[in-house]
Amino acid sequence: MQRRDSEDAGGGGGGSLFGGVTDFGFSSLLRNVANLLSPKPERRPSAAPAPASSARASMASSVASSLGRPNIEQLFPCHVLKRTLSLCSLHPVTRQTTTWRCVRRRKRRPRRHTFTEGCVCRPRVAFNPQLYPSGKPRYNKFKSRVQKLKLPNNTGPNGDTRKMNGGLLPGCNAFGIDLTPDLDRMPRRKALSGLTMKLQAAKRGPVLTVAHPSLKDEELKQHVYKKALQALIYPISCTMPHDFQPWSATSPTYCYECEGLLWGIARQGVRCTECGVKCHEKCKDLLNADCLQRAAEKSSKHGIEDKTQNIINGMKDRMKVRERNKPEIFEMIRKVFGVDKKVHAAQMKTIKQSVLEGTAKWSAKIGITVKCAQGLIGKDKTGMSDPYVTVQVGKTKKRTKTVSQELNPSWNEKFYFECHNSSDRIKVRVWDEDNDLKSKLRQKLTRESDDFLGQTIIEVRTLSGEMDVWYNLEKRTDKSAVSGSVRLHISVEIKGEEKVAPYHSQYTCLHENTFYYLSDQEEGQVKLPTVKGDGMEGWKVYFDETAQEIVDEFAMRYGIESIYQAMTHFQCLATKYMCVGVPAVMSTLFSNINAFYAHTTASAAVSAGDRFAASNFGKQKFIDVLDTLHTELRKDLQNYRANFPSSNKAKLEDLKFTVDILTNIVFFRMKVQEVVNPPRGAQVVRECASECLRITYKELFDNCYDLYQRDFQSDEGKEGAVTQEMKGPRLDSLSFWDKLITLIVAAIEEDKLSYAPVLNQFPNDFNIALLSAEVMWTLFSIDMKNALEDHASIRRCKSADYINLHFKIKWLYQKFIIDVPIFKPQVPSYPSWFEPFVLQWLAENDDISLEYLRSAYERDKKDGFLLNSEHALFSSSVVDIFTQLNQCLDVIKKLECPDPKIVGRYMTKFSKIINRELLTYAEMVKRDYPQFLNNDKKSCVVMNNIQQLRVLLEKMYESMGGEKLDPEANEILKELQTQLNVVLDDLSLMFASSLEPRVAKSVQELSKCLAQVKGDKQAAGAGNPRSTVAHEADIILAPLMELLDGSLSTYAQMCEKTVLKRLLKELWKLTIQGLEKMVVLPPLSDYKSILPTGKVEDMSRMVLNQVVQSKGLNLTGVVEQLSKEMEKSLSPRQCAVVDIALDTIKNFFHANGQGLKKGFLEKSPELQSLRYALSLYTQTTDSLIKTFIKTQTSQDAPSQEENFGEVSIQVDLFTHPATGEHKVTVKIIACNDLKWGTAGMFQPFVEVCIVGPHLADKKRKFQTKSKSNTLSPKYAESAVFVLGHEDEPDAYELHISVKDYCFGRVDRLVGMAVLQLKDIVDQGSCACWCPLAKRLQLNDTGWTILRILAQRNNDDVARDFVKLKSDTRQEAEIMQQTPPVNAKATASGGGGQPALANSNNAQGRPQQQQQQQPQNAKAPQQNAKAPQQNAKAPQQAQTARK
Repeated sequence: MQRRDSEDAGGGGGGSLFGGVTDFGFSSLLRNVANLLSPKPERRPSAAPAPASSARASMASSVASSLGRPNIEQLFPCHVLKRTLSLCSLHPVTRQTTTWRCVRRRKRRPRRHTFTEGCVCRPRVAFNPQLYPSGKPRYNKFKSRVQKLKLPNNTGPNGDTRKMNGGLLPGCNAFGIDLTPDLDRMPRRKALSGLTMKLQAAKRGPVLTVAHPSLKDEELKQHVYKKALQALIYPISCTMPHDFQPWSATSPTYCYECEGLLWGIARQGVRCTECGVKCHEKCKDLLNADCLQRAAEKSSKHGIEDKTQNIINGMKDRMKVRERNKPEIFEMIRKVFGVDKKVHAAQMKTIKQSVLEGTAKWSAKIGITVKCAQGLIGKDKTGMSDPYVTVQVGKTKKRTKTVSQELNPSWNEKFYFECHNSSDRIKVRVWDEDNDLKSKLRQKLTRESDDFLGQTIIEVRTLSGEMDVWYNLEKRTDKSAVSGSVRLHISVEIKGEEKVAPYHSQYTCLHENTFYYLSDQEEGQVKLPTVKGDGMEGWKVYFDETAQEIVDEFAMRYGIESIYQAMTHFQCLATKYMCVGVPAVMSTLFSNINAFYAHTTASAAVSAGDRFAASNFGKQKFIDVLDTLHTELRKDLQNYRANFPSSNKAKLEDLKFTVDILTNIVFFRMKVQEVVNPPRGAQVVRECASECLRITYKELFDNCYDLYQRDFQSDEGKEGAVTQEMKGPRLDSLSFWDKLITLIVAAIEEDKLSYAPVLNQFPNDFNIALLSAEVMWTLFSIDMKNALEDHASIRRCKSADYINLHFKIKWLYQKFIIDVPIFKPQVPSYPSWFEPFVLQWLAENDDISLEYLRSAYERDKKDGFLLNSEHALFSSSVVDIFTQLNQCLDVIKKLECPDPKIVGRYMTKFSKIINRELLTYAEMVKRDYPQFLNNDKKSCVVMNNIQQLRVLLEKMYESMGGEKLDPEANEILKELQTQLNVVLDDLSLMFASSLEPRVAKSVQELSKCLAQVKGDKQAAGAGNPRSTVAHEADIILAPLMELLDGSLSTYAQMCEKTVLKRLLKELWKLTIQGLEKMVVLPPLSDYKSILPTGKVEDMSRMVLNQVVQSKGLNLTGVVEQLSKEMEKSLSPRQCAVVDIALDTIKNFFHANGQGLKKGFLEKSPELQSLRYALSLYTQTTDSLIKTFIKTQTSQDAPSQEENFGEVSIQVDLFTHPATGEHKVTVKIIACNDLKWGTAGMFQPFVEVCIVGPHLADKKRKFQTKSKSNTLSPKYAESAVFVLGHEDEPDAYELHISVKDYCFGRVDRLVGMAVLQLKDIVDQGSCACWCPLAKRLQLNDTGWTILRILAQRNNDDVARDFVKLKSDTRQEAEIMQQTPPVNAKATASGGGGQPALANSNNAQGRPQQQQQQQPQNAKAPQQNAKAPQQNAKAPQQAQTARK
């Protein structure tokens, strides 16, 4: 179900893309550049939703009530609501959603809101957007207003709105989030630059302001008007050329051009048939081209009137034809200069007459200064030249001095000439002077004895004013070798035109007036000419045909260079460069200007700077034009989106050539002006584009709502009237940022698709798409970060809205920003902005997930834990839990946070959520599990659920990153896995415990069957075939195997493999323990309760408890009495049957590898304990006693707590070197401080017993004489025990008892001590005081051995051993007040006995004994180590009490 929130509902607002779950896919980026975000229309489901089940419906109502959500009508009393119920498979609790739509109209606009259950209409917080100061983020201006906002009364503490109006905010879970936002969805109706162009149109001033004095100088304009008429009425292009014919001279004749002799016998030169001029064949192209005018002048000078009149008539006819055929030319020139028709007609007559008069009245003074030359060719053998210059005007010829051996000479010589013919030419020739004989002879013959270095011909009519020009030297013939150029300064004073501007200035006036006249005719636009032909010389075409002919004829008549024409037209175009098509023309024109000055040739060795400095246009003038143009171009490029809209292809082309102009300006400054390191074109364009992008972002931010409504909102007016305060960023809505991101994407897309092909002319230095992304992101990130910091302090929006915004920003970054070079090495910072909101969303989702978990469990419990599917062994509650968790994890993973620290914090928080939910589920299962024990299937399914939790948790762990996960999260999940394992173990134990009565009953039946096994007391190998014993084993196992086979077959079908193995382990333990406590070591017949574990050691503990609790009870009698009450012990045959039965049971639980592993079965402590108990039945008495001595190393531990005196003994150990027999000599010296409380005769004596194997036929006991009425008796008696050589001394111990002799009754025990020989083997002898204890401390193994030996009534050694080790002092004989242990010395009082007679020891002990006491008295405790070889008892021995 798709949801769309209105802005009045808060939260998503307006055109929020992420208000609900969407199934839109990615659309093609190339489909439309404007496929961007817009509000999603509400979609209706195609089919009727399926009704929800009653269980889910009841659960939904219970969850809703538990969440405390009020009635929807109570929440929205101002709305008229219509309810729509539809199915939503992603809803976290009810799987269905209720949609409410308001249809009430209010103030001419419908209030159309869409709400879900629990949604509230929150108050809106809005403020007016204001412009920010330059250089500061846009959002900072809103911050002061944000801080003054007050929360409403229904907002929770710290801005928490989760409990507003008693309900939770909807969308606080993964299902209100669009995980794959695509901002290329809907086409825009207009280009983004459209509005910005309108916004900036009013701010633009004049395009370019350049001084044009010629437009206002009326006197100059009139003069240029006349000169233009003169050039047009009889143009040079229409003059009559010479008619040269080969001619033979009959007398010596000289060339009119070079004044050289016409050599040859015949056909020495050529002669014009019209004017009669004679010259060399090579010189004919250097003569004046107008033959007719020259003939008229010549005839007039020679008085040939008839011929002159004929020529004049011919010229008149030509001018009439010109005026008749080209009337548009004269009409245009009249209109350009604004001349009246009558005045124009009069001027035409005057101009015609002046043309007819020719040069008869024309005269001028010419001053020529030859300054220098550069790059001349070397003609001498040395590679150098001796150059000099000749200057000829008419017949006058002058020469400079010679500069020897120089290719770059300097002369600075000035010459003056008078010229009376405007058709004359100035001939400047450079020569290499030669002074040898050959040269002098050649001079006499040819008048040209020197080598020719180059020449330049200058038309006199093209001169006016002063000029400083570099002239390239040209060839005279094709065979000439020429290079270099010469610099001349020429000043001309024409009679009658002394105050008139030079011709170049006049041409500038003509060109400018023509240009602006044509521009005015096109309403300010520039009419570009159409270039015909191949276009190689197309850059020299500036106007249409008529205007172009005017300027060309003027330039041709008065010698205006083509480069000057180009620079003049470039200056004019610079004032109209924003007109369509003009930048392309300017770019081409400027490229040719650069080529003229910068691209030097072999014949022009002058530097580009010098050539430009000598330009007639004026160096500083052109530089000023370029500087002004450069400044204006930068300004316009700084707002290229407005000045060159992407919707206008022609303007995009202009933008491309505008960049070319900037590049040409940079090239001109580097190559022509020779500026060091000028700003490069890429840098300039980048700076301008960056500024434009900043302006664009400012406009997008300030006009976000209007732009979005115009370009993306398809249903205008639906939201009703929107105030200015609602258009800016707000704290209760994120819609502003959604719109702004959409506009930013539109701007970047526009730059990428429209402007990139135009501006990306520097692929290695500049890319407009990447720059646009960089600038937009930089500005947006500052504003977005500041806004989110304010939102973090006052959280008025849903957490899901922040996550949606996070996804949108992530999409923006990954699609446009990630490839920006400046951001590639950086970790993006945007995830840190949203970290508090993501953590809040996780916390809110945790609360809802817990409610969902409890509901899912209760529903599953109510349904009886039905299996989730046909092939699954677990119920649906586990799937529901992890569906919720996986969707939450999917959101976190799709955030694709690049910062590992933030991801670590997210995963740690999510791990805690997982831990809380799964442990909650496990606790609920463990709490209710006892209720399921009466149903095996339900019990197994519940255990399968816990196991499935572990399996799914492991998969989620790997999905979260596995070992690469954050250490804290890793530890949490591993600890959780351990806790779930413990829970599963507890459930398995509880389930197994419920099976214990059935197992015990089967074992009891097995015990009865075992009792029926008769035969002699021999093992199976001694006359009894093993097959017979195996058959008997099968018979006794029948009751038990029937139970196990039926149960395990059932459990194998209902349990997961892991759960089944756990049950097998528990059943194994129960079975083996039952066999041990009921068959091998059956309990006492009068013992009413069953022991906890049924092991042999438990029976021993019971015996010890009876000893401790029964005051005045003799343990020997107790053991004997208990042995009588025990069941008959197992015979060797029965032991053999039980042993084979154990193998059968073990193979059954192994199940050919399908069950428990053999290693586990063999190493299980239960089996080892049982086999150990069986082994005890077959061990000899010596073996049992030996095991007892090696395992009971802390028998005298009770003496550390309370002692009843001490006895001093000296023990010497000797081993015969030949026979290996061991001899132990024990000397009983004395007793001290015996504690005895009887009122009768006290006759203490000491009994020493040697305990160990192989002593049946040897002396085992020694008793001293008794002493009367003394607490510190002295004995000084010795005894010798021979041990034999079968065992080492460490298998023996001395048992020392102090007793009160009683005549006619059993002697009473005062205390006892144990000294093991292994503690004195290394020393060989020992003298010590041994404290006396009231009893010995034995572990479970010791008590088990005593129990086994107590059953061997016919064995004297066993009987004496049991009596010796089980003896204890009666409680009635224990004195309550006794002297301290350390009081060793006693007086002669009490018993009347003197102290020990030894003057060397104040306490009556020998000095040797005193020295050895500290070491040897504690030897039994320091060296008490259990043996590793024969210790078969289970590792359950308790540590000795201190």
